[in-house]
Amino acid sequence: MRKILIALFILAFVSTAPPLAMGDKGGSFTDSTTGMEMVSVKGGCYQMGESYNAHEVCLDDFYIGKYEVTQGQWKAVMGNNPSSFSSCGDNCPVEQVSWNDAQDFINKLNNKTGKNYRLPTEAEWEYAAKSGGKNEKYAGTSSESELGDYAWYEKNSGSKTHPVGQKKPNGLGIYDMSGNVWEWVNDWYDSDYYKNSPKSNPVGTSSGKEKVRRGGGWCDDRAGGTLAVNRFMHDPEDRSNDYGFRLVRTQ
Repeated sequence: MRKILIALFILAFVSTAPPLAMGDKGGSFTDSTTGMEMVSVKGGCYQMGESYNAHEVCLDDFYIGKYEVTQGQWKAVMGNNPSSFSSCGDNCPVEQVSWNDAQDFINKLNNKTGKNYRLPTEAEWEYAAKSGGKNEKYAGTSSESELGDYAWYEKNSGSKTHPVGQKKPNGLGIYDMSGNVWEWVNDWYDSDYYKNSPKSNPVGTSSGKEKVRRGGGWCDDRAGGTLAVNRFMHDPEDRSNDYGFRLVRTQ
């Protein structure tokens, strides 16, 4: 009889226990304002960069967008659509956005939601692109012959963007980190900081002239940007029809 009562108590507790909250480890979530799906990424240490500038970086847990921010999500927050490929539809990545435009979006989104979204650091972006710090050349594979299965780039894009999530995801279930649109990250470009950055959760130098973008876009060949370690930089006011972004949250 006692065992039965204990079993009934446990069953009642489980059935009334609250579901995983956003911040609970292992719990991915969907933002209620925009519909953005966020993937939980377990932190760890990895070799960041290419062979000539490789350095060990260790990161805490974070959430990152499963997809690039879409035109529909941008419209839900900003009320407009700056994209050159607007005819591609709401599920296509927003583009023609500068780093500063992305900050405006983030500020408005955080005011609407009361959350703390931001652009990923370079270290977070590369760790996520490499399926959690694996030794991958591209986001999801190291084989150039398989790249077209994972990325929209010069050889298969038809010179335009495509709806997010149509290609294969990488090992963390994240889409389009190689190709489709370039993705702004938070860091100022500084080659010296990059080579000599702190090991733990580097956030980039405190100032600079150009911001970093990662991942390549629909118009790039393999060497031009789709490699997970490639990094390019532009003025934070620059816009292009292959510049977009995705978001992270750490709390």
